[in-house]
Amino acid sequence: MTAATMNDSNHGLARPQRRPALELRRVVKEYQGDPPVRALNDVSLRIDHGELVAIVGASGSGKSTLLNVMGTLDRPTHGIVEIDGVDTAGRSDNAVAGIRARKIGFVFQQFFLLPGMSAVENVANGLLYQGIAPSERRARAIDALRRVGLGHRLEHTPNQLSGGERQRVAVARALVHHPAFVLADEPTGNLDSRSTDAVMQLIRDLHAEGTTIVVITHDTDIAAELPRRVTVHDGSIIADSGHPDDAPEI
Repeated sequence: MTAATMNDSNHGLARPQRRPALELRRVVKEYQGDPPVRALNDVSLRIDHGELVAIVGASGSGKSTLLNVMGTLDRPTHGIVEIDGVDTAGRSDNAVAGIRARKIGFVFQQFFLLPGMSAVENVANGLLYQGIAPSERRARAIDALRRVGLGHRLEHTPNQLSGGERQRVAVARALVHHPAFVLADEPTGNLDSRSTDAVMQLIRDLHAEGTTIVVITHDTDIAAELPRRVTVHDGSIIADSGHPDDAPEI
């Protein structure tokens, strides 16, 4: 037996570290103007698989621009955005849209459910452009709705659901294609306190099952409940409870 074989036998084969779910490196986002408006300023951020992260900041802090860049809805002016190890720079809009459809799940404050469709149809629509047969789309949608506690509301349309239930449908739609991570933009913004508590408990439960979730919020109380908090101010990350040494002081 060779030394290498003995090492493998005793310690197992070395495995490469898993790629982060999301990584931004020195990202700048500017909008045209005289002078140009810099919405993001040299932002670097790494989110690993299995994390639950709050990105918190006041209105105008840059967190909405950061959401758009993280979600590949907008391209940075400079810097690198990698989604599950895939560098999005230099790729066509269609290629980036494909990465977004496969790798990112979105939950928005406004729900964005189609009013004439049932819960299961709304969730199945999340798989519409992935070449999956209708029967398989429906089966996966049912599984996703059961996962968020709506197995008994499959055929209900949005106007037959409470606000909290509609947001659960939106969460199921974000999960149905098994993304690398979910971006939840102010997911409790349209909910009462009871529904807010229920949706945040669902997010914690999904995280406990292994789902990677990034919650964008202005609510410091919600952010304080999550295991990692990233604070954005004037387009820069000024604090990161997960990596405090990486955040510059203002």
